Amino acid sequence: MNQHGDTPHHPDRPARSHPSVPTHPAAGSGSATPPSPDAAAAAEETRVTLRGPGELADALPYLLGFYPDDSIVLVGLHGERGRFGGRARLGIPAERGQWPYVSDQLASCLVAAGQERGSRPEGIIVYLCQDPAEGENGRDVMERLRPLAQRLRVACGALDVPVLEALCISRGRFWSYCCPDYRCCPAEGTPMALPGTSVMAAAAAYAGIQVRGSLREMEARLAARTGPRAAEQTGALDAVAGALVTRMVQEETAAPVRTETLAHASRLIRRFREDPPTGSRRARDACDDALLTDAEAARLIVGLQDRVARDRAAEWMEGPDAEPALRLWQALSRRCVGGYAEYAVAPLALAGWVAWATGDQPSARVALGRALTLDPECLFAQLLHRGVNAGLDPESLRRCLREERAERSTSDPSLALAPGCDSVPVLVDGPVPVPGVPSEAAGPGEAARAGRPGQTTADGGPRGTARPGGSGRCGGSDRPGGPRGSTRPGSRTGTGRTKRRTGRNGDRSRP
Repeated sequence: MNQHGDTPHHPDRPARSHPSVPTHPAAGSGSATPPSPDAAAAAEETRVTLRGPGELADALPYLLGFYPDDSIVLVGLHGERGRFGGRARLGIPAERGQWPYVSDQLASCLVAAGQERGSRPEGIIVYLCQDPAEGENGRDVMERLRPLAQRLRVACGALDVPVLEALCISRGRFWSYCCPDYRCCPAEGTPMALPGTSVMAAAAAYAGIQVRGSLREMEARLAARTGPRAAEQTGALDAVAGALVTRMVQEETAAPVRTETLAHASRLIRRFREDPPTGSRRARDACDDALLTDAEAARLIVGLQDRVARDRAAEWMEGPDAEPALRLWQALSRRCVGGYAEYAVAPLALAGWVAWATGDQPSARVALGRALTLDPECLFAQLLHRGVNAGLDPESLRRCLREERAERSTSDPSLALAPGCDSVPVLVDGPVPVPGVPSEAAGPGEAARAGRPGQTTADGGPRGTARPGGSGRCGGSDRPGGPRGSTRPGSRTGTGRTKRRTGRNGDRSRP
């Protein structure tokens, strides 16, 4: 490659075409005058051709929707023009012994996904993204990851799909593992273009594609709070769980608890809708956190452990309810602290669903990936995660939820809409008051099927808790949330005798 970004022919490297990215303008963009049919057709076929590793490196965040941190990314190329296709991403394992297995699995996954869609990739671009550790620089990272890049090339080649370029991106510079010409790929690396100045940035702005910050920033928005605030939230969760879980696992009282949970969620969504945040992402999250008291967050977090209540809460997925519901679910995930970390699975799965339903696939993958890190057996999150990765249209699931809601409202004349909400049908009659919970937290809700009989709470004292069961259609196992004799729900991400059930970074996403 020369300084102009063109690729010269090297004796040891076959000539190849430049990758191209199809772009489409955002809805409603363009001039006020409607374009002619010929102009519209030409715009539809507009493509961005990327020349050289520099433009490939600059294009990565626009291909994923975020800046990947500590990630392996594979991008498939299709057709004679090298059109970008499927993408696969995974955190870089800290243990080198895992690199061969991860390389084989990622390559196989990307190629198999292309075959399922009828378009096997004809080439692959490899990206290794990692910031230097303490005492390292970008070149040290590049050299340390060189064996991983080579192993990925071998894994792809074994499937008869060549790696056309392999790049390492670290601290604002990139290196090519494939180009031996130091005149265009110097040993000290090449600075990346300033954000927003590359050809891909211009095409993405025209097409309405957004980059939602770095992966680390997106995950931080869903991480549990720490410090004194975490201790206060833990106390609120202990109090609500001690008063509520026993009722949730008993058949005769489970339905009223679901009723209260949905009514409580309805009021909070209305509150979030009436108070939209402004400013940066961090400022908006802080505003949302201020809208919830510890007791209110605890009440809804515990109530959503019932699968029926969680599935009904998924009906807030469109119209004016979608945006405040997404903010609420994200805020709740930040309140699942300490021993209640696994309770974040429900709000994380709901956040992933609403993000997917509103067209934000990168955020959906991050939320669902974190949910599956906490509970790999959560069928609800599994199905949503597969749907996002398969490129399915969420409208089919939205239609199913609308039909179920309509069936419930017509089959039982006692069902009515919650006050101020047009999404969740609830009982006109009020719920049974919850001991220890203020009366204003109670409200009308929906009587659904009761949880499975025979479940009991942990027998470790007045605050012993068990994960409430249910009979939701989305499945999931009815199991205690912590070991017998414990005073709080357990978490698979804890330390000591509990062990993580996923790899490093808990990364299960596949953009």
